[in-house]
Amino acid sequence: MTDIHPAQRVAVLADSQNLYHTAQSQFSRNIDYAGLLDGAVSGRDLTRAIAYVIRADAPEEESFFEALIDIGFETKSKEIKTFGDGTKKADWDVGMSLDAVTLANHVDTVVLCTGDGDFSRLCSHLRHEGVRVEVMAFGSSTAQELIDATDEFTDLADDQDRFLL
Repeated sequence: MTDIHPAQRVAVLADSQNLYHTAQSQFSRNIDYAGLLDGAVSGRDLTRAIAYVIRADAPEEESFFEALIDIGFETKSKEIKTFGDGTKKADWDVGMSLDAVTLANHVDTVVLCTGDGDFSRLCSHLRHEGVRVEVMAFGSSTAQELIDATDEFTDLADDQDRFLL
């Protein structure tokens, strides 16, 4: 696997729901997406930054989506699904995975900003394809199999001043 160097092309894929819920439940704070993007890129060449968001018709969500764009993220959104029994579901696992596989031929490094263990198989696949894989998430809520499947793991809780608002 390659080490970090300034000419690396980097794609940053942020699972906004996963990050939001962990930041709220553990710290009662929000993610600083400018700090997150800066930390993910780490002086390298940003090829693409995508934030995956869920539309829940909350009053502040449009300004949040606009702020993500201003920071440098492309946003991909989907509506929350409500089932007949009242349960709700929305996730971007498949979409993020497809984007990562599609981007793999165009970047040297993929930075996944999520603690979801469902991405461990994706990490293994990308690494097998010669792509460096980094994960940025909260260590206390990140699946161990995801940490084990990466080249580098950054625990966002270790630098709260940089990664949390």
